[in-house]
Amino acid sequence: MSLRVLLALLLAANIGSAILVVYARHQHRELFVELTRLEKARDELNIEFGRLQLEQATWAESNRIDQIARNKLGMKFPEADEIVVVRP
Repeated sequence: MSLRVLLALLLAANIGSAILVVYARHQHRELFVELTRLEKARDELNIEFGRLQLEQATWAESNRIDQIARNKLGMKFPEADEIVVVRP
């Protein structure tokens, strides 16, 4: 091989390598932006999940359930003479 062909191949390889480096950096930046967006969405979902857990705990409080059972459904604890024990 002549020196000119070898030099042309090395120049082409150098230019190709430089183009691939630029492409890899661009892809890295795009993926980093996507990662940042997804992390922000994850954080927002974690905040929402915590809020929903707190809301669920509030709705499931035993005194609230007792109050609804008494007021809306007219339920009450049975008196001692109203309790019947069924044995097999």
